Amino acid sequence: MLVAGVDDAGRGSVIGPLVIAGVLMREEDMPRLVQLGVKDSKLLSPHRREFLAAEIKCIAKNYTVMKLTPREIDHVVETGRKLHKLNRLEAQTMAKVIETLKPDIAYVDASDVLEERFKEHILEELPFKIPIISEHKADRKYPIVSAASIIAKVERDKEIAELASKYGDLGCGYPTDQKTLQFLQQCLKKFGEYPEFVRRSWKPAKKAKSENDSRQKKLV
Repeated sequence: MLVAGVDDAGRGSVIGPLVIAGVLMREEDMPRLVQLGVKDSKLLSPHRREFLAAEIKCIAKNYTVMKLTPREIDHVVETGRKLHKLNRLEAQTMAKVIETLKPDIAYVDASDVLEERFKEHILEELPFKIPIISEHKADRKYPIVSAASIIAKVERDKEIAELASKYGDLGCGYPTDQKTLQFLQQCLKKFGEYPEFVRRSWKPAKKAKSENDSRQKKLV
């Protein structure tokens, strides 16, 4: 029996990609995840996540990472009709992850408020049918999903670190971080627009852009 876990990182971020990772393991090897101390990536330090990500990749039968760019996210948020926005895009991407791994069963962290609907959206995109366990907080319930959450988070952290090395301190990328909000404002003051790695459809980004545009009009 081959078991897959799928999870994301960066869903609520205003900067950088939404990263989706999948991990495939033989059922008999899964206790090794517990022995390693694998758990929800949010409960681990960055150093511990990096260590575990390397260990997971060694013991997994396979793993894969897919990234949704801010432009892709903005497009579905701005133009997608009801039920065809970010949740559907994420379900489609998770389906691609599952198709790549070809498990006998998959556990996914449900992004939709309705767990069953999220599962159905994934199944609609798959060329083969398998049992899918779609639950909220699956990364806390199932070690195989925890493993995917760790890899997704480490990959996203790498992306943010690369952006910071090029563009300066932009915080963690989430709108709850004052450094991130300050970075958005600095971009607008300097260029009048956001760089391509900012999700322009996010409310905090729209608000900052609107306020900047108003200030510019007053100056004119």
